[in-house]
Amino acid sequence: MPQTPYVEQGICTGCELCAQLCPEVFRMNEEGVSEVYDPRGASEAKIQDAIDSCPMQCISWIDE
Repeated sequence: MPQTPYVEQGICTGCELCAQLCPEVFRMNEEGVSEVYDPRGASEAKIQDAIDSCPMQCISWIDE
């Protein structure tokens, strides 16, 4: 089953690490927190690296 990365924006502190590691998928929005703008923009391995690197652990996979 395909998975999509998801950011729990209420937990995100806006450190920008995910957007730095995987800018093809994550970006910072107007509120200064991360958002997924292209869930298919990078490999699952690269997205997983961003997920694993998040200090707040606010990024996860959701089933489509």
